[in-house]
Amino acid sequence: MNKSTSTDSLEAKQIQISDFTYDLPDHRIAKHPLTSRDLSKLLVYKNGEIAASIFDKLPSELEEGTTMVFNNTKVIQARLIFYKETGARIEIFCLEPLAPADYNLAFQTCESSSWKCIVGNARKWKSGVLKMPFFVEGKEYFLSAEKGENLDGSQEIIFSWDHSELCFSDVLEQTGKIPIPPYLNRDTEETDLLRYQTVYSKFEGSVAAPTAGLHFTNEVFEELDSKNIQRNELTLHVGAGTFKPVKTELIGDHEMHTEHIQVSTDSLQNIIKAEKQIVAVGTTSVRSLESLYWMGVKVLEGKENPHLLEQWEAYQLSDTYSRQESYQALCDYMQEKELALFNAATQIIIAPGYEFRVISGLVTNFHQPQSTLLLLISALVGDNWKRIYKYALENDFRFLSYGDSSLLMKG
Repeated sequence: MNKSTSTDSLEAKQIQISDFTYDLPDHRIAKHPLTSRDLSKLLVYKNGEIAASIFDKLPSELEEGTTMVFNNTKVIQARLIFYKETGARIEIFCLEPLAPADYNLAFQTCESSSWKCIVGNARKWKSGVLKMPFFVEGKEYFLSAEKGENLDGSQEIIFSWDHSELCFSDVLEQTGKIPIPPYLNRDTEETDLLRYQTVYSKFEGSVAAPTAGLHFTNEVFEELDSKNIQRNELTLHVGAGTFKPVKTELIGDHEMHTEHIQVSTDSLQNIIKAEKQIVAVGTTSVRSLESLYWMGVKVLEGKENPHLLEQWEAYQLSDTYSRQESYQALCDYMQEKELALFNAATQIIIAPGYEFRVISGLVTNFHQPQSTLLLLISALVGDNWKRIYKYALENDFRFLSYGDSSLLMKG
C-alpha cells in the first residue's frame, strides 16, 4: 500500500475548487495565435524563482541530456454543422468512435461510422436524417447523420456517406470544422486549420489541441537536438472534457473524463533509459506518463485490467516501485501479450498531494481558473502557482490555448 495513499486521497478529495481561482479578464485571453509560433513569451519557474523569456530560448533553459515527452495527437475537424429543411442549425460535435471503437479503424472505415457525440440545438432535431452536401472533384455527395442510442449526457450518431472510396477521415476533412475552444467566442477561421495543430501532430483523434506544443518549430527542435535533449513521443487523444469546468464544491465530487493513450515499446524504453530529468510538454503528456507508471504498478501487483486507470486509483496503489521497474513491467507485459502498441484509458486526476513518479518539469500554457489543469499545476509547484499566475498577469502574458507558455520545474 502507498505509504500515505489513503491520507493523500482523502485530502485531495476534500480540496475546494474555490481555492484555485484568480481573476482572468477577457482581454487577457488570446483570441488568435501570434504570427510566429516560437516568439510567444516564456515564463520560467525554477528553484522558486520566476523569470521572463521568449519561447525560442527554451533549449537554453533545459539541462543537457534532458528527456522531453511530446503528445503527437492530431486534432480532427470534429464540428459538423447540419441544416434541417426548416433552416434550423444542428451542430454535431464528434467525441469518440463507437463502432468501430478503435480510432485508427474508425477513421479508415468507409460508407458508415458510429460516434459518441454532443448535439447542439438537439430540441430542433427530434427524428429523421440530416444531410450535408460536399463536393469531390466537382461532383456532389452527401454526409448523412442519424440518431442512434441515447448515451449518458451524449448521443450516438450514425454517419453514412455515398462515396464508397472515401474513409471517414476524408469525409471530416471535407465537411468538418476544427473545434477551437468555446471561450474564444468566435467561429473557426482558415488559419486555425494550421495553427490549432502542432507541427509534429501525427495520429488523428483529438477534439482539442495539446496546446503546450503549439509553440514548437523546427528551429526550436534543432536547438534541442544540439543540446543533446532527447525527444520522445506518445499519443493521448484529448477529449472535450478538457474544457469541462469543475462545478462541484469539492474535488472529490468531480468526475474526470476518460482519455485514450497509445504508446510503443520504444517510447517506454526511452523513458526507462532517461538518466536526467524528464520534462513533459503539456498536461496531456503529464497525465499519460504518470498514468503509465501506475498501469505498470498494476501489472507488477497482478491487478485486473492494467489498460485502465480510474480517477483515484493512483492514490490507492503502491508507490514503492521505481519508474524503471514500472515501465519495464509494461514492456514485459506487451511482449507477453504480443502487443505492438499499449492502448489504455485514463481518468487520472492530479491534485495537490499527488507525488509525481515520472516528470521533473512541465512546459505548459496558462490555464482557466477553477480547472483540473490548475490543480495539476499546483500539485507540481505547490502554492507558488499563485505567484506564477500573478506574475504572468502583471507582465502581459497571454492566457489559454493560443496564449503564452511556461516552463515549470518541480518544487
